[in-house]
Amino acid sequence: MGSDEGGVHPFDEWRGASGVFVLVELRGVIGERVHALQKRFDPRLAAFARPHLTLIGSSGTGPITADTSVTTLRDALEPIARDTSPLTLQFMPPMRFMQTNTVVLPLDPHGALRSLHERIKGSSLPFGRTRHAFTPHVTLNLYRTLTTAEFRELLALRIDEPIVVDHLMVSLTREPQRPKTLFELVLGA
Repeated sequence: MGSDEGGVHPFDEWRGASGVFVLVELRGVIGERVHALQKRFDPRLAAFARPHLTLIGSSGTGPITADTSVTTLRDALEPIARDTSPLTLQFMPPMRFMQTNTVVLPLDPHGALRSLHERIKGSSLPFGRTRHAFTPHVTLNLYRTLTTAEFRELLALRIDEPIVVDHLMVSLTREPQRPKTLFELVLGA
């Protein structure tokens, strides 16, 4: 199976992108489980970055402009993190992402996660453009073309363990370089 079915791959606009992303890294047992899946089905993705949910930068809003100072980022994000209690979320069944053969673990785009996204989006930070609605997910494969059997196997997978969103990781990306963590904020602290 190819990584797309003709046309522009939805992730292409972020490949080679520069900017500041707000992430939630998957940690603990759930992080290790998802990382093992990424290593098996897409070693390049697994080597590029730890499993994470992109809260700001890939859907709902583009990345924060790369030249935004760390002070400006902290001033905008610290009050939001402080006023947000940790969230416990459940993955939905894996799905094929927007007419591609990329498989993701989606999360409900409504409720508290959407509220957190919208609060950041409504801050004074300068964002790049996006062409996609807020679609929170953790990517299982991106760079590697899956066989039909691998694709089916990933779609049949179920992860029942909840994930805890208890931090915001602010990361500068200048692909093809690995992302650089600028700072992390604890929710509710």
